Amino acid sequence: MSFEKTWYSLNEAIEKFGLEKGLILKWIEDGLVRAEEIDGKVERVNVDDLDLKVQEMTGI
Repeated sequence: MSFEKTWYSLNEAIEKFGLEKGLILKWIEDGLVRAEEIDGKVERVNVDDLDLKVQEMTGI
């Protein structure tokens, strides 16, 4: 069982992965990364989804 945090704020995710905000928002819009929104604003993103996209981009 993993005790690792799986939902990060958008800013935490940007910092952790070094990605541009626009790219993460595009992946959310395309349905590739899950997000929690409040009043139409992205509050949290799923780090597991982001990790998979980064692995896909880098081939790691």
